[in-house]
Amino acid sequence: MSLVDFLKEIDESVKTVNSSDFDVEIVETDYVPSFSDSSITYENHDTKKKKCKRLESCVLYVDIRNSAKISASKRPKTLAKVYSSFVSSMLSCARYYGGHVRNIIGDRVMVVFDKQDCYTNAVDTAILMNTVCKCILNKRISSFEFSAGIGIDHGEMLITKSGAIKQGDEKEFYRTLVWLGKPANVASRLTDLANKEVYTSEQGVKEGLYFPLTDVWHWQNRTYVEFLNSLEKTFTPKLIHNKQYFSSFYLTTINQNTTVNSPILMTEKVYSGFKAARPNSDIVKNGWFSEKKLDVRDYQGKVFGGDVTKTAVNDI
Repeated sequence: MSLVDFLKEIDESVKTVNSSDFDVEIVETDYVPSFSDSSITYENHDTKKKKCKRLESCVLYVDIRNSAKISASKRPKTLAKVYSSFVSSMLSCARYYGGHVRNIIGDRVMVVFDKQDCYTNAVDTAILMNTVCKCILNKRISSFEFSAGIGIDHGEMLITKSGAIKQGDEKEFYRTLVWLGKPANVASRLTDLANKEVYTSEQGVKEGLYFPLTDVWHWQNRTYVEFLNSLEKTFTPKLIHNKQYFSSFYLTTINQNTTVNSPILMTEKVYSGFKAARPNSDIVKNGWFSEKKLDVRDYQGKVFGGDVTKTAVNDI
């Protein structure tokens, strides 16, 4: 086939799928579908039809922190052991509370839950994963300090089959279930922020006081507002400072601070659902998940986070 014919064929395919007479059938479900679900199909150009499903539930992502640095610094055999241990452990945690693993990309694992009890199952899974990461993987993987981040959101997701029908050894690489909707995106972004080291600072002023009798300089950091409030009103280019020995200043970086976000982050909807289902749990009564001031792209609600582990690990 020539390149021109190839491009024409693709153009015709796209035209057919996006035409007004091409029908997309959406079936509501309370259960996480698998790839073999007959209610989810590829686009059929002959019948001009495609079947999808829609699920309202929780989605969870988990992945290793600083995996790029780990990959660059570790030997291949060590790297294979680390990733194998992490992924297999997270899959086991997902299954323990009825979660369904629906994607594994590198060190990132996607878990979706059936609608019933999705809030409690998702949070329990996150706590179990955090427990395994902190108390088992971090102990057994001694070559570096192991940590992972977990993010959860809730909402409607459209599940569609994407890819192409292909035979042979490579057929698995040409097909997948795609989870479309805001919850999957928000949960993934929360995972990016979870357990992440955050550096904060602000621009300010380094203010210098010179004491001529002792020939000593004293320097101190001031915010812009503090510095401006130290200046007297004047209608000339000359600065008049309220401190007698003020002699110099320059712009600098102040209030530098490094913090680490909680390893488990979830949207307000997830935490509210969990709290409604288990109002008397220690997690709720003790406030082990609290509101965090985080900027999450395309999400305007509150974020709750915490570093909660299963108390049963004390016996390990």
